[in-house]
Amino acid sequence: MHGEAGYAYGMWIVAAFNVGIFLFFILSFLKPRGDQEWRSMGVVVAFLVALFGEMYGFPLTIYLLTGLLGDAYPVLQPFDHKFGHLWVVLFGGSNLAWAVVMGLSLVLLIMGYMLLSKGWTQIHAAHGGLVTDGVYAYARHPQYTGLFLIIIGFLVQWPTLLTVLMAPFLIYAYVHLARVEERRAEEEFGEAYREYARKTPAFFPPLRQWKAFLTVRVRDERELGQE
Repeated sequence: MHGEAGYAYGMWIVAAFNVGIFLFFILSFLKPRGDQEWRSMGVVVAFLVALFGEMYGFPLTIYLLTGLLGDAYPVLQPFDHKFGHLWVVLFGGSNLAWAVVMGLSLVLLIMGYMLLSKGWTQIHAAHGGLVTDGVYAYARHPQYTGLFLIIIGFLVQWPTLLTVLMAPFLIYAYVHLARVEERRAEEEFGEAYREYARKTPAFFPPLRQWKAFLTVRVRDERELGQE
């Protein structure tokens, strides 16, 4: 046993602050324009509210599972952030489990943010033109790939019943949105886009290309400043 833990929840202001920060960041790179995009962004908002509501407000998932996990995992302390964490509980409450979970989630989040940023930079610099280089040489929708990695990172970092249920709907919403955008691009750019689509994966390039996918230099900042 790890002793008595304090109540680490009820921090609704912190939950609201985190929802606002992450939503601001995502909106900075994925600006909704039409009804379809706003509906998809609505699912993102709901996911963030469910995530941070449980992370800082009330640990609904771990509380509901306490009866199932308590006897098998005496480390469980449902109102403590560390020993009420689902993955840490399932892996026996070790510090190594905590470090691995947080480290892996951080890597996924950083990868996602990198792709969101690089994809936005290229789209902004193209001024409405067809973009097929940089990160777009490896995936047709690198910004959505980045969003998917962020969602997976959050699921690793703080899994909850609600977010696990919502994640497939969120991913489906953006896969559907990507298909809508591709139809528009095909109408606008014709054969040039069809040729690009034939040779470029939609979201995830082959594993051997991931290093280049994440580290490619989009454009020198001085060149961007001169445009």
